[in-house]
Amino acid sequence: MGRVQLFEIRLSHGRVVYSPGEPLTGTVRVRLGAQLPFRATRHRGRLFLLRAAAPRASVRGSSADPQQSPLGTFLQSAQAIRVTCLGSCGVSNKANDTGWVVEESYFNSSLSLADKGSLPAGEHSFPFQFLLPATAPTSFEGPFGRIVHQVRATIDTARFSKDHKCSLVFYILSPLNLNSIPDIEQPNVASATKKFSYKLVKTGSVVLTASTDLRGYVVGQVLRLQAEIENQSGKDTSPVVASLLQKVSYKAKRWIYDVRTIAEVEGAGVKAWRRAQWQEQILVPALPQSALPGCSLIHIDYYLQVSMKVPEATVTLPIFVGNIAVNHAPLSPGPGLEPPAGPSPPVVPSAPPQEEAEVVAGGPHFSDLVSLSTKSHSQQQPPPAVLCSVPVAPEPCAHDGSPAPHSLHPPLCISTGATVPYFAEGFGGPVPTTSALILPPEYSSWGYPYEAPPSYEQSCSGADLGLTPRS
Repeated sequence: MGRVQLFEIRLSHGRVVYSPGEPLTGTVRVRLGAQLPFRATRHRGRLFLLRAAAPRASVRGSSADPQQSPLGTFLQSAQAIRVTCLGSCGVSNKANDTGWVVEESYFNSSLSLADKGSLPAGEHSFPFQFLLPATAPTSFEGPFGRIVHQVRATIDTARFSKDHKCSLVFYILSPLNLNSIPDIEQPNVASATKKFSYKLVKTGSVVLTASTDLRGYVVGQVLRLQAEIENQSGKDTSPVVASLLQKVSYKAKRWIYDVRTIAEVEGAGVKAWRRAQWQEQILVPALPQSALPGCSLIHIDYYLQVSMKVPEATVTLPIFVGNIAVNHAPLSPGPGLEPPAGPSPPVVPSAPPQEEAEVVAGGPHFSDLVSLSTKSHSQQQPPPAVLCSVPVAPEPCAHDGSPAPHSLHPPLCISTGATVPYFAEGFGGPVPTTSALILPPEYSSWGYPYEAPPSYEQSCSGADLGLTPRS
């Protein structure tokens, strides 16, 4: 079969991203250096009989030329050119291992493009079309499993001849509408109280309360965090840390959990007998969407964890990451957050309450509510200069050789160990990375991580400037 000089798959308009229920169209291109005959009636179930009869035919033949003998004709012919569209998920017990322990299939359709007559030498193009299922899950690639959708083409040959194969991976994105999640508009607040001992005989407690402005976010949106710490002891606390966590669950023979820190913000500690408030902002980077509807083997969850080491106190808030933003404001704000409307005046972080709470009976009074400063603000960032050999779709070109514009979908960021694709604003092609983290080196139009998002105080001052009338 050395006569096959080119065998490839091309999708229409160079697309690599599709939605469930969409038609997938493309062509299979074949370039032959010599004629390729088909034996459409020779199925794989009959190959053994054909091969057993071939030596007797060659012995009786008067010509030694393999092209003239039945055996030579059989070896240099093909049965069919077929194209298959399939989607599946596989999960392994070992990281970066494709020996799947558990698998599930979502769709598998085949078409026969050519199986009769013969193809002359030259280049041939065979169009195909598949209808993607409406229940197909979003593509995903992780260390313990992946959801892969691809198109495969094969030139079927004789049993002992090597089949010619080629494949092309495409991506399915099933947008997650955050408004479809139950109670997405409810306040996202949690609180924890930790009692502890210090100086051998003394006891105290710390009340940690955390809240966010929303329960669900999209890529590029700012997550506004507020934490209130009430230190009911004579000992200073350790710094307060807020972490945006991703938890990916893989269902193999046992559940495997992959937990990663996406972003981390650290604030100052709280002095003894103080009540402090800490407000910060975290930019939601390009992340896989929460959950993977249609897939029963892989699940994705996000959490915002606010914690202190001394005393050991932790508050966890569930967070959803989707593709369609919440279109309503929260029903009621968290503690200290400004409500969208209502007769009650907004709570300003610097304004202390009229009455300060007291600790245990006979304990000292709290000082005024203070605002904590942020010590560090960091998000995971893979090295932008190092690229890996991730298969990237070729850039579509027009007939004149210039790049063909494609307005059906925004540009993509493709990252190993992450859901692919996820959409980004602006212009640019797919960006592969080698980082084990799930973040690509592209953060939409935001300056972060090279420039941190504005702090709460900066946002307030910027808003005041914007409200000031110009002269």
